[in-house]
Amino acid sequence: MIGAVYELSVHDEFCAAHAIWIRGERERLHGHNWRVNVVVAGPELDSDGLLCDFHVVDRSLASVIDPWRNGSLNDVAPFAPDGRGVNPTAERVAETIARALAAALSAALPPGASVRSVSVTEAPGCVATWRQG
Repeated sequence: MIGAVYELSVHDEFCAAHAIWIRGERERLHGHNWRVNVVVAGPELDSDGLLCDFHVVDRSLASVIDPWRNGSLNDVAPFAPDGRGVNPTAERVAETIARALAAALSAALPPGASVRSVSVTEAPGCVATWRQG
C-alpha cells in the first residue's frame, strides 16, 4: 500500500501526586490516577509482520513510569520541587514519557517507525498530548 502507516497503541496507568507552578505560585500537592496512551507508528513491518511487539512497548513504558508510581512527581527526575526541574504539568509528563520511550525503543523499531504520540489523562476529560511534529 502506498502511503500506508501502521499504528499500535499501548495503555498503562499509574497513581502519583504533583504540585505544579502556575504564574509563579505553587499549587497544593494533590494526586491523580494518570492514564497513559502511547501510539507507535511506521510505514513498514518487520520480517514477522510486526511494527513492534506489544510486550516490548508495554515493558518499556512500564520502565519509564515505574519510578513515579505511588509517589510525588515533584520528588523524582526530571521533575523537582521549587521550580528547579521540569514543572510536572500533564503536558510535560506526556513529553517526558515520549522522549524516554523513544530512547528505550530505538533498537526495537523498524526503520521509519517512532513514538508518534503520548496522551496523558490527568483527570476525566482532561487530556494532554505530545505529538511528534
